[in-house]
Amino acid sequence: MKVFFSGLLLLLVMYGLQTSLLTFLDYNGVSVNLMLLVTVSVAFLHGWKAGVAAGLLTGLLQDFSSGSFFGCATFSYMTIGLFFGRFSKHVFKEQMFFPVLSAPMAAAIHFCIMSAFLFMLGMKPDLIQSVRTILIPFVLYQLVFSWFVHKVVKSFGNFAAEQMQIKTGGLK
Repeated sequence: MKVFFSGLLLLLVMYGLQTSLLTFLDYNGVSVNLMLLVTVSVAFLHGWKAGVAAGLLTGLLQDFSSGSFFGCATFSYMTIGLFFGRFSKHVFKEQMFFPVLSAPMAAAIHFCIMSAFLFMLGMKPDLIQSVRTILIPFVLYQLVFSWFVHKVVKSFGNFAAEQMQIKTGGLK
């Protein structure tokens, strides 16, 4: 229970940073998406089930507070958690290279999913203009902040593992 509430606190702190402090760094209304980075990191470190669960929690948090079409971010984050979680068995957990380089790919996938939702809802976004003004800055932000977020999520995972080992008395 302590690990669950610690994880929830970590998620809320990341969301608080995303919606308050990091908005000062936005470029044309585009800012870093820590919730997406948390989802990718959890998926790489703990597998597809944890990635989908993280996507559900972070997506719901994003959907509840955005005022946009409800469920779009949740679907997008869960899909990304599933996709990157499938690679968790093939990635060495101590390596930072793949989680950091996958952040721009996750941003592009999120952009494509959200654009597809807008298209299905009858809106006709200008894709070339959107790529120039939204996707490129979004990818760069994700790349810059991905190492920090992955390091924090990995440290939390180590803390949770220690707490679980203490609780079980070191038995597995």
